[in-house]
Amino acid sequence: MTTMTEQEQKAIITIALLAAFADGNNNDTERAEVKRIADSLSQSSGADISSLYQEVLLKRASLDSAVASLSSSEAKSLAYELAVCVCDADGLQGDAERAFLASLRDKLKLDAAAASTFTAKADALTTAPLGKQTSFEPSMLSSTMTAAEQDKLILNYAILNGALELLPDSLASMAIIPLQMKMVYRIGKTYGFELDRGHIKDFLATAGVGMASQYVEQVGVKLIGKVFGGGLIGGLLGGLAKQAVSSGFSFATTYALGHLAKRYYAGGRTFSAAVLKDTYTTLLGEAKGMEGQYLPAIREKARTINVAQILQEVRQ
Repeated sequence: MTTMTEQEQKAIITIALLAAFADGNNNDTERAEVKRIADSLSQSSGADISSLYQEVLLKRASLDSAVASLSSSEAKSLAYELAVCVCDADGLQGDAERAFLASLRDKLKLDAAAASTFTAKADALTTAPLGKQTSFEPSMLSSTMTAAEQDKLILNYAILNGALELLPDSLASMAIIPLQMKMVYRIGKTYGFELDRGHIKDFLATAGVGMASQYVEQVGVKLIGKVFGGGLIGGLLGGLAKQAVSSGFSFATTYALGHLAKRYYAGGRTFSAAVLKDTYTTLLGEAKGMEGQYLPAIREKARTINVAQILQEVRQ
């Protein structure tokens, strides 16, 4: 794929933000999280993403104008794929999200069959059974893990998700949130808790981790880092990769969530919302300081991941 222009990057981020707010059910916490992400992306990149957020929130940004800024077929397909992933991040699409995606597909003039195929694959990742073990996930070392085994499991999930974020395939990034949920499920199970998807979503939300906003952040760091321009991925496969902001983000988020779950379920799920949020913030800061240490392992994992195999296994 050719390198996208700055205008196309901004248009795709705008579409991702519109997708995040498409269901109309975003509460103050979710909006605040998306704003934090926009501010963070603006500060780290120099691109004024925070103003794009304001345009979307105030309904001054339109889908028509964003679509008009996309000239290449690659950029149009990518915009649709990322919008699907944002809408699917917190569960299967509602009526408003389906209507938004149908409108986006029509405005982009995408092939309906190809768009439906991609959506089906994203839905399969979203609804993957929590308790099902797949070959690409870290193995469960024992039925009731020791603290050291839990730490190893969490680290391996963090490395896996950091590696997925390095890959250009949109569905590779889409797998990150379901894998985080499966990790939390497995940790809770070692403490005797049988968790369902709704409980885990509530746990993440209470900790201040918005799933749709998390994917918006992945979209932003990928585009701003020009991952889809070929430079980073080409360097990765050639053994010359530089540290990726996005892989560090996914590594740190997964690592912090894993250790938060470990403390929460070990304590019998008695943490208050304030304690959960404060603990997650502290753990996230610690995890960000570890990114450089595990970057070689993330790169190595990225070289061996087979995205097609991942999709096949979770759909079985």
